[in-house]
Amino acid sequence: MADRPGHFTALALLCASLPLPVAAQTVGVNAAVVNDVRMTTQANPAPHKAVVKERVSLGNDIQTGRASVLQVLFLDRTSFTVGGNARIKVDRFLYDPDRKASAVGLSVTKGAFRFMSGKALHANPGQSAIRTPVASIGIRGTIVEGAVGVDAIRIAAQEAGVPAGYKADPETASLILLRGPGATSGEAAGAIDVTVGDATVPIETQGLALFVPAAGQAPIGPFRLSDAGSAMLAALLQAQRGRLPAGANPLVLNPIVDQFFERGGERQNGGDPLPSPIVPPNQVP
Repeated sequence: MADRPGHFTALALLCASLPLPVAAQTVGVNAAVVNDVRMTTQANPAPHKAVVKERVSLGNDIQTGRASVLQVLFLDRTSFTVGGNARIKVDRFLYDPDRKASAVGLSVTKGAFRFMSGKALHANPGQSAIRTPVASIGIRGTIVEGAVGVDAIRIAAQEAGVPAGYKADPETASLILLRGPGATSGEAAGAIDVTVGDATVPIETQGLALFVPAAGQAPIGPFRLSDAGSAMLAALLQAQRGRLPAGANPLVLNPIVDQFFERGGERQNGGDPLPSPIVPPNQVP
């Protein structure tokens, strides 16, 4: 059969037009890794032990073991902390440093979490969300804490604002708390919008919580979370579980956040600054 150079030329042009594989978008770094934390990355797709300053990208699977803590600091200085026996993934991250605007999307399928908005996120209120198996939490620049699974049920069971008679799923039950206002001093108070099925429940008052027992069930609340329930939730985000000292404020229990916001750092692939977290000596793995 005679060679047909035109066909090879067309094939070469077609191949050249196909998109090349691109590196996964870097969204932040591990600021604190305590005890057993494992993750996947593009460089190492097999689950491996996470380390401080390891880069976090879209689609990475992250899981923690018992009595473990991971804190991720994003490029926009949003902080996300998870406690022991947690499962999370970063689904979406948009950041425009010129406009000082950002949006974050995260999935939490198990465990306790704390989301602390960076200042840039305030420019895109409602564009960031945390998804649990039974709820979607739209964030309007604030501090949100929650738990998915048996810990959510354990906390809700002692709350006066949660009536008896519900049937909770230990795999998907979700407790969501509006812990505080904006993450940055001087910012207007934030809020959250929790969507469960076709219903959306706005929470605009600090200290109010919502409990979703299982898929297909109506959310319970908002109700004011008791001091004991608040302490139980905060304790889940510490490596050593236990009762908090009297008068302890869970918003100041993590010095990594405070120290990080005073620092800049190295640069990522696209030229945007990466956080350069400082880890206190007692939290170095």
